[in-house]
Amino acid sequence: MKVLLGTTNPSKVKRFADLLKGYDIEFVTLNDIEITEEPEEKGTSPEENAIIKAKFYGQYFDIVICNDVGLYFKELDLEDSRQPGLNIRTPMNMERLSDEEMITYYSKLIAKLGGKVTAYYLDGIAVYNHGVISSFMDNEAAQKTGVFDMVDKASSKRFEGCPLDSLSIDKETGKYFVDGSIGESKDNIIKGQYEKSIVDFLLKSLYVDSNVGVSGTFAVNQVDSTQMVSDEDVLAASSQLMKRNKHVYKELSK
Repeated sequence: MKVLLGTTNPSKVKRFADLLKGYDIEFVTLNDIEITEEPEEKGTSPEENAIIKAKFYGQYFDIVICNDVGLYFKELDLEDSRQPGLNIRTPMNMERLSDEEMITYYSKLIAKLGGKVTAYYLDGIAVYNHGVISSFMDNEAAQKTGVFDMVDKASSKRFEGCPLDSLSIDKETGKYFVDGSIGESKDNIIKGQYEKSIVDFLLKSLYVDSNVGVSGTFAVNQVDSTQMVSDEDVLAASSQLMKRNKHVYKELSK
């Protein structure tokens, strides 16, 4: 099975390859099929943006996986303009930052917040499979098992596509994420039942294993299959269950 990953980020490619290792899946990227167009990401959560991207890239490929991530500091209110949220690379309405510019910006912000913050990534994943979009986000697990520290002193090591790993520290080991392999760094925040839930969702959405059991809430939203779904329709259907703490699975017919 060939699957398009809606990204050019090498770290995301490795992440999904590792999650689905052992299954007969060949990943291709936007670069591989020379797609340069990008959708306007106007969602209010990582899940909504992942859905928008999956729908957009579904115009070019039968099966697509898209991912969007938000970064949150527990020391800041969600409404605080300094909260990274969905704008990790464009904080405070800045122009898109390079990897090194991100490290510099967040080092200074964390220094102003006392030199160390408790952080977590909120992960949104969407799968487009022959006209059906399924999505996943687990807010509760991200805040319970995915927390880590970020400090104002950067490691000299770098992972391409994951610049903030040079500021991120595992709470249990006290080591920078970049002290291990790139796969090991992500194991710090995606592990145990949280990782299993992501893999189960991907297998179900890709129809790889019909016997996969998924926990959490599952809902199906049908729309007129003779019409192209607008972004507003997709987001409206998504938002019905978006606010629940447990992870949510949704399917929308194209």
